[in-house]
Amino acid sequence: MPEQAVLLVNLGSPASTSVADVRIYLREFLGDERVIDYPAWFRWLLLEGIILRVRPKKSAHAYEQVWTPEGAPLLVTSEKVRAKLEAALGMPVLAGMRYGEPSIAGTLATLRGMGVRDVFLIPQYPHYAMSSWETVVVKVYEEAARLAPDLRFTTVQPFFADADYIEALHTVSAPDLAGGFDHLLISFHGVPVRHLRKADSSRAHCQRVPDCCHVASPAHATCYRAQCLGTVRTFAARAGLPAGKFSFSFQSRLPGEPWLEPFTDRELVRLAHSGVKRLLVMTPAFTADCLETLEEIATEGKETFLAAGGAEFKQIPCLNDHPAYIGFLAQRARAWLAAARG
Repeated sequence: MPEQAVLLVNLGSPASTSVADVRIYLREFLGDERVIDYPAWFRWLLLEGIILRVRPKKSAHAYEQVWTPEGAPLLVTSEKVRAKLEAALGMPVLAGMRYGEPSIAGTLATLRGMGVRDVFLIPQYPHYAMSSWETVVVKVYEEAARLAPDLRFTTVQPFFADADYIEALHTVSAPDLAGGFDHLLISFHGVPVRHLRKADSSRAHCQRVPDCCHVASPAHATCYRAQCLGTVRTFAARAGLPAGKFSFSFQSRLPGEPWLEPFTDRELVRLAHSGVKRLLVMTPAFTADCLETLEEIATEGKETFLAAGGAEFKQIPCLNDHPAYIGFLAQRARAWLAAARG
């Protein structure tokens, strides 16, 4: 029996595009205290009284636009990554989802049933955020304590500026970069500004020090914005992008409080109005294409840019199951194995 295995964990998707299944998924996702981190009573009121009354139907329609014959794009791609990484390593690789199926609990039960003792956990998020990387890691450890307390974990830390990760990004994007463009917009998933302050254990740096993301601080270890900007700088240098040829933005937000800016939808309009005709958009906060990249960027974003006067729009694919990404994951896993075996 194998004593070691790799566990990949990503966000998850609804079981289907039905409004009922989307509602179940959104209830689990938005009910997570690290996603909507209000007091439990207020989170419940917000979800049951407002969000789940109106959003499931809209989200179900959006999922219909990207659903494939095999199922949700994120789940389909995650299985491809799992299978290719398993073949590359010659050892068990499992994939679990923070919300929905395959559940983290079910995956851990499978690992325990296989006789696995050591697990290499790879959250499929390059950047730290309490609503992504942290909630995945915490959920795995909580379920392991409940179901498989004998499992030992080694967890990959956020790899937002890792040279091999940046190289994989460059490899995937190189064909589009070489095709000619006026501007590259690097879009990241948005989070509330409040989350940044909450993640700063010093309570003295984030949003308090002028230009805080560019002033070195231990707070950057848990600062989503600083890490996103780290990816932008490192990727731009690797790709040889001149200043003015690229910019960054944040997509997906809820009303009612400040979220990270600039907003992607507004940047698309601004860039078109500034004379940009051929636009590339990449989304390095996501390792696999999903609703946020395929519908929000490739469909809605394209419509917004063209309607504002742009002429050509291309979303650069995420890393997905590209050999460069499989190679990056395999390299990390082999290093773990070598260290574990002494």
